[in-house]
Amino acid sequence: MFVVAHISDLHFNGTRFNRNRIQSTLSYVNARAAGIDVLLITGDLADEGTPSEYQEAYGVLESPLPMLITAGNHDVREPLSSTLLGAETSGPINQARKVGDVLFLVVDSSIPGRNDGHIDDETLAWMSERLAAEDPQTPVFVAFHHPPVDLHMPFMDSIRQTGEERLVPLVETHPNIVAFLCGHAHTPAVTQFADRPLCVAPGVASTLNLPFEGRDVINRGQPPGIAFHVYDQGRLVTHFRSVMF
Repeated sequence: MFVVAHISDLHFNGTRFNRNRIQSTLSYVNARAAGIDVLLITGDLADEGTPSEYQEAYGVLESPLPMLITAGNHDVREPLSSTLLGAETSGPINQARKVGDVLFLVVDSSIPGRNDGHIDDETLAWMSERLAAEDPQTPVFVAFHHPPVDLHMPFMDSIRQTGEERLVPLVETHPNIVAFLCGHAHTPAVTQFADRPLCVAPGVASTLNLPFEGRDVINRGQPPGIAFHVYDQGRLVTHFRSVMF
């Protein structure tokens, strides 16, 4: 059994409110680290992408678990990479990392200066090369920030990932891709993409309302959340937890 703790949309912004939500979420995960294999953070670590927000993140984001991070639309690549990943880059923040017997391709779907998402051709080629080099029996999780499908949330659907059809041949060529994991929508959700599970992590900083939940887009009254993805014998099960803070 392999367990992924998946959080997203932390939005460090220097406020006690957001920091308490993040610290409570991280404490919940860390207290159960003995039963978890990896911690995945799918973007929007910062709210405005300022160096001070990443310095705040650097002081809080500690875990005994391997930690995988990519960028969201609120992030700025240069301060994120230099502060949290140890090497500054203005290019896509992509990682391929083997954790146990499982490969993670954590890729950057952000477009600098924009809120919508797109995986560029260079990243797509890198993904293809990395998959081709791996044992075809290795389970693979693909993670990014922007959902590649509509979630029936009008505002978020207007700034989702586009060009997603270019990912479909990867699954056809590499059926060992287990699932796609993302964030951005600030809502726990599970659907399908390219005949694979697509799992959206809850928001840590806030939840976004569905159209029938009220006129306000942002709901700060909901607690932060975590997705736990459990992979065992070729089958994925996702559990969601709310965290009191």
